[in-house]
Amino acid sequence: MEVFEIEGGKRLKGEISVGGSKNATTPILAATLLSSGTSVISNIPLIEDVFRMLEIIESLGATVEWRGKRTVAITAKKITPAKVNVDVVKKLRSSILLLGSLSARLNRFSFYQPGGCVIGARPVDTHLDVFSKLGVIITPGEKEYSIDASQKKSGTVVLKEFSVTATENAMMLAASLPGKTVIKIAAAEPHVEDLGRFLIAMGAKITGLGTHTLEIIGKKSLRGAAHTVIPDHNEAATFLILGVATGSELTVRNARAEHLDIVLEKLREMGASFTIGKKTITVHPPKKLLPSLKIATQIYPGIPTDVQAPFCVLATQAPGESLIFETLFEARFGYIADLEKMGAKATILNPHQVLVHGKTALRGTIIKSYDLRAGVALIIAALVATGKTVIEDIYLVDRGYERIEERLTKIGASIKRVQR
Repeated sequence: MEVFEIEGGKRLKGEISVGGSKNATTPILAATLLSSGTSVISNIPLIEDVFRMLEIIESLGATVEWRGKRTVAITAKKITPAKVNVDVVKKLRSSILLLGSLSARLNRFSFYQPGGCVIGARPVDTHLDVFSKLGVIITPGEKEYSIDASQKKSGTVVLKEFSVTATENAMMLAASLPGKTVIKIAAAEPHVEDLGRFLIAMGAKITGLGTHTLEIIGKKSLRGAAHTVIPDHNEAATFLILGVATGSELTVRNARAEHLDIVLEKLREMGASFTIGKKTITVHPPKKLLPSLKIATQIYPGIPTDVQAPFCVLATQAPGESLIFETLFEARFGYIADLEKMGAKATILNPHQVLVHGKTALRGTIIKSYDLRAGVALIIAALVATGKTVIEDIYLVDRGYERIEERLTKIGASIKRVQR
């Protein structure tokens, strides 16, 4: 088992770079299956979720060729769902994104149900409803889905909720259907927009990217395309919060401020300030951190659910009470018990709300990553804390953050990966 060993309490300084967006890469990789031609995707983060998606794509029959450290070429002349690597599908939540591209290419097939982080109920009802409105019938079985896409057609889709992955599945399928498809109540996150740009490069016509209504004129025969993945705004937000929490002036490279408006505003509310360049954001931590009356996650452009846990760690260092309101998932507070082991004071009011009582001194101890985002939040907590912290189950952090210990070491953190 690999663990992180962290000696906290050090002031950090320097520059840290943001990689390609995890949440943009996985749907874009899935979308490469829409064409039998070759697509070349650049700025890919070298993380577990991406490696697993590539494994699945290769097991389906596509060829995967690396053209440099962060560029991959995918050619899917023939795909066979029956040969898919079932074990990997069951571990990867984003494997559900393959339903859109596979439904576009095939008329009938079966596919195993996906896995992923345990952060609450993540029902597929919205996906099933989206597909049915486009003529695809998906029948859930005990372990797999049976898909009949023989009657697929363009049309109007009104999502039941602002679901990112359901929006992306609808976009992929619609891009391959002749005629116009209208998607309403669509998610508008930067990674959804990035998928749209890739689909346009493949030959689809899309208007409304960045809004909650998309119009897509599809094309039965899409071409392979080249695309560069956008920087990861969740990773950028994590590093900005790290700077504020540790009282460190950090420059975050490859960060796009336009994707972080509400995150920057919330951090300003807590006393931080920023110098924003063309591709950089430098965080200037406050002399005195202020509590936030309410930190509520929302659909984009609100505070992302993926940075709720880092904000909660930050709140432990602010004198006074801060309410953390997780509006999207009901099981994302599993990490609170580990924060309490470190000395934090927090009251779970209900599955969606935690009241954090600050300021508290955190101390090193042995803790575990609960999920991907909680894991990186606990790294922040360990860097704030005095003494040594050991974080177990760091595989979950590797799913979304590329060699984070190496990047943190370069800015002065005492963190190492140890085999136990």
